[in-house]
Amino acid sequence: MSSMKIDKLIKGNIRFREKYFAKYEQDFQTLVKQGQKPKTLFIGCSDSRVVPDLIVDANPGDMFILRNVGNFVPPFKADNDFHGSAAAIEYAVSILKVKYIVVCGHSHCGACAALYDDMPKSEELVHVRKWLSLGIKAKEHTLSVVDKNARHEEILRATERFSITFQLQNLLTYPAIRARLKDGSLTLHGWYYKIEDGTIEYYDEDKKEFIELKESE
Repeated sequence: MSSMKIDKLIKGNIRFREKYFAKYEQDFQTLVKQGQKPKTLFIGCSDSRVVPDLIVDANPGDMFILRNVGNFVPPFKADNDFHGSAAAIEYAVSILKVKYIVVCGHSHCGACAALYDDMPKSEELVHVRKWLSLGIKAKEHTLSVVDKNARHEEILRATERFSITFQLQNLLTYPAIRARLKDGSLTLHGWYYKIEDGTIEYYDEDKKEFIELKESE
């Protein structure tokens, strides 16, 4: 990173301490003393254009945030390997006892677009290729239901939305999530954030479609 970009981040931290931190200093002090007690696990994409706290106007301590490429959810796998996303999910559900899990996809997602590209079979991208396999079901489903004459952009928008539903299904492979869904102490939500206008759509399980989020939802 160039020194110019580093300087921008340094100046940004100074502005944060002077303005934002000062505004929420009491909240931060309380969070330090009492620990975090977020009610929501927000699973979002690493895309730099998607800023979870910003798009829902959340305060410090409101959300436990997991961000990864494509806001994908790996299925539960009980082995002794490293599973960063799964660990965050387990921690939020079994330790922090969050009440809500939001899987938030978004428009113009690079991960979903990459599903339709030929990924170079190089060693540098070995983990990316494996990770993107979590989106294959969404791609296959999209191609099976969309009009064959649909524009590529329409296919991508559909893939982004279908991917959210498949990630919600993957959450059901976690024993703790199934148990808490059964006793009613946890609910799952699929959201689709539109970068171009800031709106959010939620997945209606009954109607099997995404509907613009309203305050009553």
